[in-house]
Amino acid sequence: MRLLGLKSVCRRKHRKYIRTAPEVTAENILSRKFYADNPNEKWLTDVTEFKYNDGAEIKKLYLSAILDLYDRRIVAFKISASNNNPLVFDTFDEAIAANPNAHPLLHSDRGCQYTSKRFHIKLENVGVIQSMSRVGRYIDNGPMEGFWGILKSEMYYLGHSILLTNRFRQLKIT
Repeated sequence: MRLLGLKSVCRRKHRKYIRTAPEVTAENILSRKFYADNPNEKWLTDVTEFKYNDGAEIKKLYLSAILDLYDRRIVAFKISASNNNPLVFDTFDEAIAANPNAHPLLHSDRGCQYTSKRFHIKLENVGVIQSMSRVGRYIDNGPMEGFWGILKSEMYYLGHSILLTNRFRQLKIT
């Protein structure tokens, strides 16, 4: 290659987002205590991504959910074509509307939606205590990550992605 003057070129993956410093962080109050004695005592939340085909084009959808550690039920969920603040805020608003007397500990990762001042104010306004995973410690939100794993392995990876694609088309996506 030297004799011919050839050099290899490695393409870099370009990120479409700009990392920002978190506006608000919280301690890891949950501290991997993945059990609750009562409903609406401890909630976990996260967002996951699904890719699907729309003709020849590959598109993405984002699913935000809140899981109750008491009985592992999904308290609220929202689907959107964008992973943004309204997706997470709307999920939280739906959970509170369905459980108006709930004042749980809400545990999340350190995603930009969860570290925003606006989200922190939303939590304070309804008496919800915020807890966050440590940086790079996915196991701190283990049951939520496990839920995503089961959902994807049973409904998405096993060839049911076509069914999900059709279902996503039927849903009103925000």
